[in-house]
Amino acid sequence: MLLAWAIIALLILLTGLYVAAEFAAVSARRSRLRRLAEDGNVLAARILPVLEDPRELDRYIAASQVGITLSSLILGAYGQAVLAPRIAPLFERLWTMQPGTAESTAAAVVLVFLTTLAVILGELVPKSLALQNPTSTALFTVLPMQWSMKAFSWSIAFLNGSGVRLLKLFGVPSTGHRHVHSPEEIALLIAESRDGGFLEPQEQVRLHRALRLGLRTARQLMVPRARLAAIDADLPFDEVLRVVAASPYSRLPVYRGSIDAIVGILHIKDVVTRYVQAGTLTVASLLRPIVRVPDTMAADRLLAFLRERRSHQALVVDGDGVVVGLITLEDVLAELLGGVSDEFKSIHASPIRLSDGRLRIPGSMRLDQAAPLVGTRWRGLEETVASHLAAALGRIPEAGEEFEIDGARVEIEAVEGGGITSVIFGHRAGAHALAREEK
Repeated sequence: MLLAWAIIALLILLTGLYVAAEFAAVSARRSRLRRLAEDGNVLAARILPVLEDPRELDRYIAASQVGITLSSLILGAYGQAVLAPRIAPLFERLWTMQPGTAESTAAAVVLVFLTTLAVILGELVPKSLALQNPTSTALFTVLPMQWSMKAFSWSIAFLNGSGVRLLKLFGVPSTGHRHVHSPEEIALLIAESRDGGFLEPQEQVRLHRALRLGLRTARQLMVPRARLAAIDADLPFDEVLRVVAASPYSRLPVYRGSIDAIVGILHIKDVVTRYVQAGTLTVASLLRPIVRVPDTMAADRLLAFLRERRSHQALVVDGDGVVVGLITLEDVLAELLGGVSDEFKSIHASPIRLSDGRLRIPGSMRLDQAAPLVGTRWRGLEETVASHLAAALGRIPEAGEEFEIDGARVEIEAVEGGGITSVIFGHRAGAHALAREEK
C-alpha cells in the first residue's frame, strides 16, 4: 500500500512539474533570463532560445500539455486499479452492497478523490508558485521539459500539426505563443505593479507618459511662434551681446526681416567663444543650420529624428511650410519626465522680449521691478507677480489662460508646483520700458 501511495504522489508531482513549466514559460521575463545567460547561467542559456522563438515556445507548451494529460490519465487509471479493489470490501460491509456495485462505487470515489488531490496539489499550487516566481521556476523545470520534448516529439508533431490544420480549416491563423501586449494591457500591468508595491507612484507616471509619447505631436509640445525669443540677423553685435546676457536660453533662433524667415540658430557658446577670440562679429558669421519637422510628427519619432540629426531643436512647420513654432529636446523630455529644470532658468530669470513685442516675465519677479516694464502702477515691495495675479483672481490660474488685469493683457505661460512660474504681458509698452531699463 505504501508503494501505491508513493507512485500516486510521484504522478501528482509530475503533473505539478508540467503545470509549473507551462505557466513559467509564458510568464518569465526574457530580459531577466538574458542577463542571467550573459552572466554564465547554464539553465538560462538553455531556456532563452525557447522563449525567443515562437515555434519552439509552442512545442515547449505542447510538451507540458501532453505531460499533464498523460500523468493525469495514468494517475486516474492506476488509482482505480490499485486502490478501488482494496476499499470495495469496505463498502460491501458498511452498506451491504453487491460485489459489483461496491467495486463501481469504490472506483468512482477513488477517481473523485484523486482528481481533487491532483487539481489542488498538481495544478493550483504549482500554478501559483510559477506565477509568483516565474524566472526561478522556468530555470528549475527546463531540464525535465527538454527531456520531455524529446520523449514526446512524435506526439507533439502529430498534435500540433492536427491543431494547425484544424485552425486553417476554420480560417484562423496560427501565430504560436508570443509575449505580445497592447499599450492598454501594458498600462494595466504597470498599474498592477504599482498596486503590488513593485513601482513607486512617480515611476508609474513616467511609464504612462512614455506610453503616451507616440500620441503627442510636435504641434502639441512646441513653443508657439508668438512666444519665441528670437533675434534679428541684422541686429548690431553689441545689441546681440545684450540680448544674450539677458536670455536664459543657450540657443536662440535668428530671423531675417520677420519671424517667418528664420535662417538659423545662434549658440550662446559660439557668441562668447568667438567674441573672446575675435572681438566684434556679425550674427550671420555665427549661424548654425536648423532642421525643420512637420507639425504632425509624433513625439517618439521626433526624439529619434533629433538624435539622428544630432540636433537639440527644430522648427515646426505646418502643411504649407509656414513656421508655427520651435521644439527642443527639453520639450519632449518634459513630456516624458515632467518639468525639466535648467540652471539658467531659475527663479531669478530676467524678462525676455518675444519676437512679437510681448514681454515674458518670471512669476517670481518682485512687483515693484515688474511695474515699470509692464507699464502699470503696481506697488508692494515684497509681493511677486505670481502672488499678485493669484490674489487678484482669487485662485491659481491654469497655463494658457488670458485675461485683462490692471489695464494689462496677461497670458499665463507656465504653472508648476501650484504656482505661476512664467507670465506674458501683451502691451508693447512693456518692451519699450525694458529697453529704457537696459539703457
